[in-house]
Amino acid sequence: MNYLLDTHTFLWWLNNSEQLSQDVRKIIENGDNRIFISHASQWEISIKVAINRLVFPVEKMENEVELNGFEVLAITTPHIIQTVSLPMHHRDPFDRMLIAQAQHESLVLLSKDHIFSKYDVEVFW
Repeated sequence: MNYLLDTHTFLWWLNNSEQLSQDVRKIIENGDNRIFISHASQWEISIKVAINRLVFPVEKMENEVELNGFEVLAITTPHIIQTVSLPMHHRDPFDRMLIAQAQHESLVLLSKDHIFSKYDVEVFW
């Protein structure tokens, strides 16, 4: 299966947080699964670091992605176009991009965020 990590899921995985569900942990640990981290999440983390809302060694982000066997999902023009068709359940641009990417790439979104269930996207927690 192919999965896309929400930003908090990525951070909780890296920090071995108890907030990460055991079911999601098993999915990420399963070597048969492809796990993606979006450029949108990397960008969101960088912005939060810049405005002092998050402490994270952004200079090590690429290394963390590699060490964990994740694949980076670039933001492409079709992903951007996909966001236009999304209903305005909320306005967070990073979440909207993750939803569009998951839809366009047929990925299951690993997220605790209940707002995603309002969209036509498969979410698992």
